[in-house]
Amino acid sequence: MKKRVFVKTFAALAAAAALGSAHAQTTPIKFQLDWRFEGPSALFLTPVAKGYFKDAKLDVTVDAGNGSGGTVTRVASGAYDLGFADLAALMEFHANNPDAPNKPVAIMMVYNDTPASVMALKKSGIKTPADLNGKKLGAPVFDAGRRAFPIFAKANNVSGVQWTSMDPPLRETMLMRGDVDAITGFTFTSLLNLEARGAKAEDVVILPYPQYGVKLYGNAIIATPKILKENPAAVKAFLAAFAKGAKDVIADPAASIAYVKARDGIINTELETRRLKLAIDTVINSPNARAEGFGQVNGPRLSLMASQVSDAFNTKTRVNPDAVWNASFLPSKAELDVLPKK
Repeated sequence: MKKRVFVKTFAALAAAAALGSAHAQTTPIKFQLDWRFEGPSALFLTPVAKGYFKDAKLDVTVDAGNGSGGTVTRVASGAYDLGFADLAALMEFHANNPDAPNKPVAIMMVYNDTPASVMALKKSGIKTPADLNGKKLGAPVFDAGRRAFPIFAKANNVSGVQWTSMDPPLRETMLMRGDVDAITGFTFTSLLNLEARGAKAEDVVILPYPQYGVKLYGNAIIATPKILKENPAAVKAFLAAFAKGAKDVIADPAASIAYVKARDGIINTELETRRLKLAIDTVINSPNARAEGFGQVNGPRLSLMASQVSDAFNTKTRVNPDAVWNASFLPSKAELDVLPKK
């Protein structure tokens, strides 16, 4: 009897030790989004929910953000290992903090085109960029579209614009009230916010930056140099698991919104499904993304963006495109084949 108890106890201890050993091999990764939990965050919440990160021996924590600038700063500080941020914000940080010891690096492109656009109501009479001359535009001071507006203005000969600043929740409200003539923002954010405030989609004029001569990249996955140096295998595993999850999201956006709802129970499922589909159609599965390949960048285009950001953001030093981008952690070509065939 004693022998049997001993055997059982030994087996239990061995199992516990094995479990502890397996757990010890799991790498914790803190990940910061660019914004709150909305449709596009399904790209990161899906591989968490489906266990793709776990299968890669990663314990990934995904937190909401409050803007790309904040995400870049938090990854630079070491508070987060990886993040999701606008590439222009990352470039600005590099150029304005040349001596910073831990400048984050972009390691995978997700929004191949900037989602920024100028939006106005049809009743304003604004139909083309030329109609913006001398008009009053509104956006938060840190808005990506506002920061990059000089590039849009230069490409379209727009001048004399007056800016009104506000907190993000007031942007679309002020446009609806007529306090401003137009706003800048991510199309899939502001269009749906305008609809939520009573506007009809057909009454909104959208001037997407990519369609008007602005070839900026949008959001990328960024990493702290520390994890790239100390645990490159974990970074590669993260990107491969993310790509697997992204393929699922792109194939069935509606199903993946359930994972966003699980993180923020008050979201409007229908609205966030539309937001996610809009993001996929305009900046993830875009013609540029299909031409360059999901996750990747084009060298000359990256260099052009670096030059344009240096000028538009009036940075302390010029942006070095080679310093902000590192493609060596990307998954294989087969793993990056996530976009649906045309």
